[in-house]
Amino acid sequence: MPVYLDHAATTPISGPALAALTSVISRSGNPSSLHGSGRRARATVEAARETIAKAAGAHPTEVIFTSGGTEADNLAVKGLFWSRRDAEPQRARILVSAVEHAAVQDTVEWLEKHEGAEAVWLPVDEDGTVSLDALQKELADGGADSIALLTCMWANNEVGTLQPIAEIVALADNYGIPVHSDAVQAFGSVPVNFKDSGLAAMSISAHKIGGAVGVGALLLGRAVKLTPVQHGGGQERSVRSGTLDTAGIAAFAAAAQDVTSNMAAESARIAGLRDSIIAAVREAVPEAVLRGVDPGKHPDKRLPGNAHFTFPGCEGDSLLFLLDMAGIESSTGSACTAGVPRPSHVLLAMGLDEETARGAQRFSLGHTSDQEDVDAFVKALPDAHARAKKAGMADHVSSIQTASTR
Repeated sequence: MPVYLDHAATTPISGPALAALTSVISRSGNPSSLHGSGRRARATVEAARETIAKAAGAHPTEVIFTSGGTEADNLAVKGLFWSRRDAEPQRARILVSAVEHAAVQDTVEWLEKHEGAEAVWLPVDEDGTVSLDALQKELADGGADSIALLTCMWANNEVGTLQPIAEIVALADNYGIPVHSDAVQAFGSVPVNFKDSGLAAMSISAHKIGGAVGVGALLLGRAVKLTPVQHGGGQERSVRSGTLDTAGIAAFAAAAQDVTSNMAAESARIAGLRDSIIAAVREAVPEAVLRGVDPGKHPDKRLPGNAHFTFPGCEGDSLLFLLDMAGIESSTGSACTAGVPRPSHVLLAMGLDEETARGAQRFSLGHTSDQEDVDAFVKALPDAHARAKKAGMADHVSSIQTASTR
C-alpha cells in the first residue's frame, strides 16, 4: 500500500461516513417528494443539516447544501456580488486575498471579465498571512461604499497558514461589508464556529473531512441576501436549486460529527506527525525551506496536518513522481491546478521567485496517517530528492524517467 500524504486534496472516507452512505444509498426517495419515501429522505437530510450546523457552529437554516466547496465558493462570491450590486450599483469592488483557492480566485476574475467587477487583491506577508494594514487602508482610503464584499480563506490549502478571520471580519464590519470565507481546509482540522466568526457566508466540503466526494455546504447568515447562481425547483431556501444527494449528505453529517467530537486530541496527534516530517526534511535536506507559519514558533497559526517545503534546484513535479515511484504520495500544491506547468500563485504572492516556487512540495496528513507513514517517507526522501535535484529544473516531466534510471 502506498503512503498517502495528500489529505489536503482529499482524505479517505471515514468509517462512520461510509456506514451512513451505504445505509442510505440503498433506499430510494427524493427529499422534495411528498410520499413516504420522499418524507424519509427529507428526514435524513434535515437530521444531517442539524448535525452539520452543530459541528460548524451554525443554525440549521443557515446550512445550504451544495455539490462541494467549489460550488459553495461560486455561490457565495457571485451571489453576494450580484445582490449587493443590484441594491447599490456603485458597489463593484471585491476585496480578495492574493492566496485564495482557484475556486474563489477564478470566480472573482470571471466577475471582472463578465460582470464589471473590480478585484482588489490584498497582499500577504512571507508566511502567507493577509496584511491587516493593507486591508484597513483599502477600507479607509479606497471608498468603502464601492465595496461589494470581502472574501478571505480561513486556512490556506497550500502552505497551511491560518488567516486572522476575526480581525478581518471586525474591520469589514465597521464599514458594513459582508465577508465570505472558504473554510474548506479549516473545518474539521481547527475550531470553526460560524456564529462566533461574524461571517456572512462560509464554504465547507465533505471529502476534506472523511465524507464523500460531491457534497459540500455554504453556511449563509439568515439575514444575508444572496442572488442564486442556478435556478430550478427552489430547494435550499431558493438559493441553490437541485435535487439533494441524500446519501452523500448523510455521510457528510456522520463525518462532521466524527471529526469534531475528538478534534483537539486528533489535531494534536496529527500535528505531532507533521512536526516529525518537518524535522526529518530539515535533517535530510538542510537547504529545504518550510513555507507558511513555522509551527515551532506559532503552533496556533498553521493547520495541524500541513508541511510545505520548497527544495532549491529541484523541480517539484520531478520530486513528486520520484516519491510516488517509491510509494509516497504527495503534492506540489493544489490538486485543482495539478498538472498545470506554472508556479503557485500562493508562493509568488508570498514573495518567492518563479524558480524557487517551482520546487514546492506539500505533505499533508489526516485521520489515516500514522508513524509508519512518516518513517516510510523519511526513508524514501533522500534518494528521491537526490535524483530530482540531479534532473534539475526541467521544463518537461519526461526528464523524470531519465533521472529515475540513473
